[in-house]
Amino acid sequence: MNIVSKMPAPAGLQQPLALLDLQKISSNYLGREVIFNVLVPAQHPGPWKLLLINDGQDLEGLQLFKHMNKLARQGEIRPTLVVAVHAENRLQEYGVAGNPDYLQRGAKASQYTFFVMKELLPLIEGHFPISNRASDRVIAGCSLGGLSAFDIAWNYAAKFGKVGVFSGSFWWRNKALNAGYTDADRIAHHMVRVSKPGRKLEFWFEAGTEDEKSDRNNNGIIDAIDDTLDLITELVLKGYELNKHINYVELKGGKHDLPTWAKVMPQFLIWALKE
Repeated sequence: MNIVSKMPAPAGLQQPLALLDLQKISSNYLGREVIFNVLVPAQHPGPWKLLLINDGQDLEGLQLFKHMNKLARQGEIRPTLVVAVHAENRLQEYGVAGNPDYLQRGAKASQYTFFVMKELLPLIEGHFPISNRASDRVIAGCSLGGLSAFDIAWNYAAKFGKVGVFSGSFWWRNKALNAGYTDADRIAHHMVRVSKPGRKLEFWFEAGTEDEKSDRNNNGIIDAIDDTLDLITELVLKGYELNKHINYVELKGGKHDLPTWAKVMPQFLIWALKE
């Protein structure tokens, strides 16, 4: 595992955050080089919070750098290191680890999880003064990247205490709709349902009213919202409280796209990084 381009120290930077050159890490678990962006807080010795986000190639579309600099200048968020991991094969590397969907998508989700937890996170911990408190570490993603972030946080709550999911792919299922599917076949919901309670986690979910048009059960509510709300119900049954441990944002007119996620990004960042 090697850093191809050396990560420079943030000393002397004149803005709240600075975007470093693209970084690369050779992953044994994924069998490839993984590219990632790093945003560092300037002129703050640490410890810093950590935000790890999937689909780092969409950093510009999410306007993350702009939003974080503005919020940092306004004192709305604490000094935070951002690591944005670029995706290569999203349909295979994102998902629920050890449980591919009915088309065998997500077959490499375990390898991606091991990359994050055993290669990338130790590398970041060794190079930057980030807090070791789980509550100061956030993982997030959009769509399939959001499903991946939720899975990693759920299974590694001792390392990530907060998770943000934008338009999460919680439809991820074990059966096709025409093969006897029921809502019990949704993979993330089942994972939560059969898990023991006790994880110290906080959740932030966003869904848009125009995320999609599909409505499997014909109840007048699109599946993206139904699946998110049903997952929240499973979390409540595990002891988490809405508006305390769980924050849900339903955006009227929100779509399954970068402009929608960029619009709600400041709200998420304040929730995740303020305290």
